[in-house]
Amino acid sequence: MGQVRFIEKVWKSRPTMEGAGVRLNRAFGFYEVPLFDPFLLLDDFGSDNPDDYLAGFPWHPHRGIETITYMLEGEVKHGDSLGNSGTIGTGDVQWMTAGSGIIHEEMPHRQEGLMAGFQLWANLPASDKMMDPRYRDIRSDEIPEVSLGNSAKAKVIAGKVNGAKGPVQDVVTDPEYLDVTVNPKSEFRHKVERGHNVFAYVFEGEAYFDEEKKEICGIRNVILFGDGDEVLISTGDKHARFLLISGKPINEPVAWQGPIVMNTKEELQIAFGEYRNGTFIKHG
Repeated sequence: MGQVRFIEKVWKSRPTMEGAGVRLNRAFGFYEVPLFDPFLLLDDFGSDNPDDYLAGFPWHPHRGIETITYMLEGEVKHGDSLGNSGTIGTGDVQWMTAGSGIIHEEMPHRQEGLMAGFQLWANLPASDKMMDPRYRDIRSDEIPEVSLGNSAKAKVIAGKVNGAKGPVQDVVTDPEYLDVTVNPKSEFRHKVERGHNVFAYVFEGEAYFDEEKKEICGIRNVILFGDGDEVLISTGDKHARFLLISGKPINEPVAWQGPIVMNTKEELQIAFGEYRNGTFIKHG
């Protein structure tokens, strides 16, 4: 048994607006970057009102990062400067590595019912910021779901649970991305890499995220863990469902403006200059 991680900090996601007028909740972003390295931003989008999301995210550039979109409900159509196009639906993941530069759009598809999901931004180290862009559609049936007895289950997008590996395995920051459900009056214990930054985001129910059960955390709570070898999450009378995400810190300077994240202000100026003069796309 290793050292169980303690809670470093807890807060709630904040309502904001992005894209062409999409209402969402931001779990963390610009000001919290040093705490979550290598992750930059996590947005939680969810509404049954099409006016909250239909404006979508029209064509825009990215450089120096990866964007990971995980759909809980609904459909999003996408297209990019590499010629990729298609639709991701309920349970699907879009893992896009912008690298040296990509221009894309993400447009929700009008339908009845709820549109819900998450978008996570992950930083790239300086050595990989100008790598060739790549794009991966991961269908829900490619994502293993591991049952942990009567206590819990986990969808493994990246990383490993009980020997089951997620379909995304070749990312330099060694991320783990799990969608975990813990049943009432149960616990979930999971090993994590010491030195990696680890956080959870609750989107159903409530749970304790520390061994001492000092604080119950519910919907829209962000839980940032201190260092250690494993996490221990337990429930009372209610179930809990949450994202559990971890990665290896890059420990490099972050220069961030809009959709582009580099290491210096000079690199940002170059990127936006290339976007304006039509030389932004290096591959494709």
